[in-house]
Amino acid sequence: MITGKVTKVGAIIAALIMSFAVHAEGKRYLVTFKSQAAFFSATQAVSSFQSLDAVGVAAPKLFNSSVNVTRTLNHVQMMVIESTDALAIAALATRPEIASVEEEIFHPAPPKMITRQVGNAVPASLSPKGALDMPWGIGAVKAPGAWNTTRGAGARVLVLDTGLDKTHPAVASRFEAAQNFTGGDVNDVTDGVGHGTHVSGTILADGNNGGLVGVAPEAKLLMGKICTELGCSSVAIASGLDWGIQNKVDVVNMSLGGMFMTSGEQQALDRAEAAGVTVVCASGNDSQPRVSYPAAYQTALAVGATDINNVKAEFSNWGPELAVVAPGVDVLSSVPLGMGRGATVQLDLDNKGLNDIKSMPFVGSPVNAVIENSLVFAGLGKPTDFTGIDVHGKFALIQRGEIAFKDKVDNAIAAGAAGVVIYNNAAGLLQGTITTDGTEAQIPAVMIEQSVGESAKAALAAGGTVRASIAVIKTDYASFQGTSMATPHVTGVAALVRAANKSLTPAQVRDILKSTATPLTPNDQNQMGSGLVNAEAAVAKAKATFVPQYQIAN
Repeated sequence: MITGKVTKVGAIIAALIMSFAVHAEGKRYLVTFKSQAAFFSATQAVSSFQSLDAVGVAAPKLFNSSVNVTRTLNHVQMMVIESTDALAIAALATRPEIASVEEEIFHPAPPKMITRQVGNAVPASLSPKGALDMPWGIGAVKAPGAWNTTRGAGARVLVLDTGLDKTHPAVASRFEAAQNFTGGDVNDVTDGVGHGTHVSGTILADGNNGGLVGVAPEAKLLMGKICTELGCSSVAIASGLDWGIQNKVDVVNMSLGGMFMTSGEQQALDRAEAAGVTVVCASGNDSQPRVSYPAAYQTALAVGATDINNVKAEFSNWGPELAVVAPGVDVLSSVPLGMGRGATVQLDLDNKGLNDIKSMPFVGSPVNAVIENSLVFAGLGKPTDFTGIDVHGKFALIQRGEIAFKDKVDNAIAAGAAGVVIYNNAAGLLQGTITTDGTEAQIPAVMIEQSVGESAKAALAAGGTVRASIAVIKTDYASFQGTSMATPHVTGVAALVRAANKSLTPAQVRDILKSTATPLTPNDQNQMGSGLVNAEAAVAKAKATFVPQYQIAN
């Protein structure tokens, strides 16, 4: 019965797509079909004419229109088309075989994690000396406790993101395949943002030779580049999920999101679910009571962010769709070689010599050799705070709050400061930005902890002199924050769970991660989901979960 329907629809479609030129460039669209039969028939017809095009015969235009089929997504049952003809697109959307024709949209691009170098005197690329300490988040999710059972061997993870530095020593041994879905060279997955490389390291950095270690250090990595500076494309997301299903991955990480999603993206997620692929997504960084899409979708696992004290990160979105939380503040991971920024800050509070203190450079801070100077307290860094003080050629000590980091630094530059030390107004450190166009500021700027900053302020108020030295260096690793950083922790745990029990369905994986999470205070589903993801407990439950394999009677 189905074969007969396919033949009939195929005859109709073949008659309608006879004059075709597949090389016109234009906007991209996702085409979904009302039935599997219609999709397969269209696929067969397009495939036959594309074969003719390969030998120099003009290929067909879909449904006798002026559109170009650029990709057939067999596993999510969609087509990607291009066209410059709006009337043709409108006509195509009215076809009885077609459910929707959606123009490509772009979800917000991940923040740029690396900066372009300005100036000449730059130290050589540096990595942390000696063995790297295990990032705090790996221990927080209790990954080491799961490693006696599995380290992720046999699990395959697809990261849909900004690309990957395939040569980075943290992930090179785990890399398996990559494809670019943003246009241009399909093999070019260069990570010009740093986001995809950072996410990948948290999931599965191998930890070899004292290097960075991820949650599932023996899992395999596939990278689908779906994001550019324009944002993360709906067409690329569907194409990446299709590729992941084709490659039989276990888990997909999407540290991205927006206010809504297209029906094509929903269909792609549904097809991934049906194919046994667990999809893990970020809840968003707007400090709002709404979970971003696709995280809010029913077949995705939504992840929020916590800090080192297991407190919800102030930026982390929340809502009833939130599943679990994971470390998302001051997360150390890999970035493209030499493109990270690290800070070395020393402080002398009591005239007994400089001592190392915890610090973090601001995005946009220039790379510089060691500079030593005295500190001058400049309040919140407002223009009026610089009135009556002399910071010319010195470091401005500024408290976080009220105005943007960029404004604080710009005001310090206007006052002639040689550098800026901003101290937090809460526990810990965070990553801020002091430029908006990807270039670097004129002077170095770093953040230090609240307690240290208050001590320096008190010493200055008492009439003392406080000296500091600042160096911002290139590194192959960097610390960042966001639900983007929390999501790969959960993806890594999902990879461990799948490695422990390959028969689990995505719904079972989600249930295991939620039911074994450690409840946090406040114990509020909207704020914290089911709690902090727990790799040790999740793997133990996965091993103990029996999934019957039913046989179909002949």
